[in-house]
Amino acid sequence: MEFTFTPALSFSGLIVGILVGLTGVGGGSLMTPILVLLFGFKPATAVGTDLLYAAITKSGGTWMHHRHDNIDWRITGRLALGSVPAAALALTVLYYLGMENHSTNRIILNVLGVALLLTASSLIFRQRLLAFARAHIGQTMSSRHTAGMTVVVGAIIGALVALTSVGAGALGVTALLFLYPQLEMRRVVGSDIAHAVPLTLVAGMGHWWLGSVDIPLLLNLLLGSLPGIIVGSHFAARVPERRLRSLLAVMLMLVGGKLIFA
Repeated sequence: MEFTFTPALSFSGLIVGILVGLTGVGGGSLMTPILVLLFGFKPATAVGTDLLYAAITKSGGTWMHHRHDNIDWRITGRLALGSVPAAALALTVLYYLGMENHSTNRIILNVLGVALLLTASSLIFRQRLLAFARAHIGQTMSSRHTAGMTVVVGAIIGALVALTSVGAGALGVTALLFLYPQLEMRRVVGSDIAHAVPLTLVAGMGHWWLGSVDIPLLLNLLLGSLPGIIVGSHFAARVPERRLRSLLAVMLMLVGGKLIFA
């Protein structure tokens, strides 16, 4: 394996890293479509590489959230109980379909498009969903029912992430806000990031085994994104986050529609 520095890829990683640091939106929602639409990578390669990229970048975030007691490990464990087996099942389906099969790549693109539309919707309607959940869900759902629903949500996210690398960010946070409306936002975000590490690592290693990970591409993305996340996080408090999230939501809806109907 020979590594060649590609400035355009590292610059893309830098931009995505800054946006992740500013908004907290999962990198998969941004990076995977860029790799497919702008750089022409095969969908499976874009997904597999982005999964390992996410596992590496979110490991640092998990450590920082753990140090600040921002993680509810019970919730993280419930999510993983559903997501990791679901991701393994999705990878098994990809294996039997064949990674070089045109139909497989078409399926990945379609599911990716749907995942992007769901992510955009979660960004737009998150506050309304949270208000509804605080008014109704917390009073009617038992703790056992909540635990079971968390495992189910984890399974849905696990399948989405294994197929598209999208779902462990904005969708995960929105689902946790709906299920645990009284939980502090910092612990919702921390628990979601902590859950993403084993999920993306398992899914990423599965894609590596399937041959859909490009290591030189991964290194180029990390060269840009790691400093980008630091820069974005530093300026997060000074940027109008709500407007930026709305702009990102519109972009994700346009890209998602393009992938579905291309």
